[in-house]
Amino acid sequence: MTPPTALDAAALDTVDSDRIAAHLDRFARLTEAGEGCTRLAYTPLEREAHAVFAAHMSGLGLLVHTDPAGNTIAELPGDAAALGTGSHLDTVPHGGGLDGIAGVAAAMEIAEVVTRRASARRRTWRFVAFAAEEGARFGQACNGSRMVAGLTGRADLDRLADRDGRTMAEAMTAVGLTPDRADEARWAPEDWHAFVELHIEQGEVLQSRGADIGVVDLISGSTRLRVAVHGRATHSGGTPMHLRHDALVVAAECVTLGDRLARDARHHGTRVTVGRLEVEPGSITTIPGAVDFSVDVRDVDTVRQRDVARRLAAEFDRIARSHGTSVRVDVLADTSPVLLSAALAGRVRDSCAALGLSYRVLPSGASHDAQQVNRITPAALVFVPSRDGVSHAPQEYTTPAQIAAGTKVVLRTLLRLDADA
Repeated sequence: MTPPTALDAAALDTVDSDRIAAHLDRFARLTEAGEGCTRLAYTPLEREAHAVFAAHMSGLGLLVHTDPAGNTIAELPGDAAALGTGSHLDTVPHGGGLDGIAGVAAAMEIAEVVTRRASARRRTWRFVAFAAEEGARFGQACNGSRMVAGLTGRADLDRLADRDGRTMAEAMTAVGLTPDRADEARWAPEDWHAFVELHIEQGEVLQSRGADIGVVDLISGSTRLRVAVHGRATHSGGTPMHLRHDALVVAAECVTLGDRLARDARHHGTRVTVGRLEVEPGSITTIPGAVDFSVDVRDVDTVRQRDVARRLAAEFDRIARSHGTSVRVDVLADTSPVLLSAALAGRVRDSCAALGLSYRVLPSGASHDAQQVNRITPAALVFVPSRDGVSHAPQEYTTPAQIAAGTKVVLRTLLRLDADA
């Protein structure tokens, strides 16, 4: 067998940024019309992207299958518990072409490199394109990885629905998946040794500090709320100010309350975001009678995260009653913060040092598939810089060379893990 050090050098030298860029370009063309990239969870476009991934991996000789959750898994069989890497292929509406996709392109490149040296492997290697990671359509994020971790089950698929009222189960069925078998997607911990995900940072810490790589130690939790305010729609000219029950005025007070609370010094690390707000009837001459909006509470502290969500719900009720309106607050999704494996993060730092790449240890404010997989097997999350910290927007950009550097870190880490007893 090739000595590990020689294998590392030979393999790492063949990581090709042009191949990675070609994969990213092909996925970017699979989008709805309009600015940026739109490829929502459990849509034909998402499944087409998974088919591109599957075809590439099959062409390399890997064993490829799609599980009941819609995750596509390509495998190089081995004699010991598996190593894994990958990310997701869905996007937010009018997002960028790298969020998640960079990690899948890295997995495709690693598979291409490793298949040329299959005799040097000891463990099973799995490359995963997760389904429905973004919460943009159904409110809950990381759906494919939550199903493999046993955190989302068949019953949840009838509860989670998009803004058109279509449940996740219905959407999965429409694209040829089998939601009734979703519980069969769960991974067995004994089948796994470790999982390493590459992702763009979606922030500007690495760029501002001049670091090549981010090594994530902690991933924030998220509590997502749907808030429905009910007032009374009446004529804007015929209704005096003191007789109004304006649902939008209530919603505006709720939005600014969340922003003030998150900026309070006692909530350092808390982030509160209202990313969607719909007003009815939406007429310039009618006082808004109903407003529906979302709230995303994120924090690295699990107690504070839930306390903030509860406080907001209580304050929203108080504000609504003070205006003679009513409010309903429903929890769409709730995920705790996760500490990733310190030992595995150490292996990633060792790889950075060996490759001469600078790194910074940092938390992730965004949710990721590795956060869910970490409940099954030790997981690591490797960040590459995002230009100006932009993500979830068409301007999202990381150079192919930066992604290739992150790919080398993941590959070297996996090669070292392959040699573990």
